[in-house]
Amino acid sequence: MQNTITNGKRTLIERKGISAKTLLVIIAAIWLLAMILIGISAPLIAVHDYQQIDLVKRLLPPSWMAGGDADHFFGTDNLGRDNLSRLFYSIRLSLLVAILGTVICAIVGTTIGFVAAHFRGFVDDIIMMLVDFQASLPFMILALAVIAFFESSIVLFIGIMGIYGWERYARFARALALSAEEQGYAVAVRTFGASPVRVYVRHILPNVGNTLLVNMTLNFPKVILMETSLSFLGLGIQPPNTSLGNLVGFGRDYLLTAWWLTIIPAAAIFLTTLSMSILGDWVRDKLDPALK
Repeated sequence: MQNTITNGKRTLIERKGISAKTLLVIIAAIWLLAMILIGISAPLIAVHDYQQIDLVKRLLPPSWMAGGDADHFFGTDNLGRDNLSRLFYSIRLSLLVAILGTVICAIVGTTIGFVAAHFRGFVDDIIMMLVDFQASLPFMILALAVIAFFESSIVLFIGIMGIYGWERYARFARALALSAEEQGYAVAVRTFGASPVRVYVRHILPNVGNTLLVNMTLNFPKVILMETSLSFLGLGIQPPNTSLGNLVGFGRDYLLTAWWLTIIPAAAIFLTTLSMSILGDWVRDKLDPALK
């Protein structure tokens, strides 16, 4: 009977023309969309104030476990705060930092790469030297140094995430721009008197945008993992704000007695980064000209 059901599911999928890989991409896209919607609507769907302390209800297990409270679906933390509400707000802030960090990094790195390709010579050598220096320097050490010298804030933290991996964008943008400048369309618009900014923004960028977009989708999981790692160490998002890394960090002392404090946000991190990696691979297969 079980084999018949399994074969029936496979036949249905095959009839609809959906491969296993495509089905996996659809599931990943649905998960990411759900995370984005949760982040946007966190103030509306959170049943409790995520900062509200109730020591009488501290360390309650999830509602489906013995001793759980139906009013706290994912239980409570060591201060009696509702875990589900805190999870919603953590997803909201973690995604905000990761998305803004990825976008800023892409803009900064692409701009630097275009500058190197345009001026070449001494400027190109200096920029590529900085790229090699950044690639050889562990980013965690750089982030720790910046946080140690400046007061930690959300704006500073987003700025730090905004320079994570800029050297990869600079390499890609420089190489793609040098290749595009030798093609007919770039030479033609330059002959007609177009400014360098117009040439790069209006003509070269749209033609190399697919490759840069692929790099963004592949870099996003790294940014969110770096954010959660720093927050886990207590160096990222600071209370009263909360992030997924904060939840994992605060729950590690209760891993044996209140596993839900760590496992639930850790599962959200894992599934989000996995889904973005799957979607990034799919975007690469569809847009990267080298794979066509």
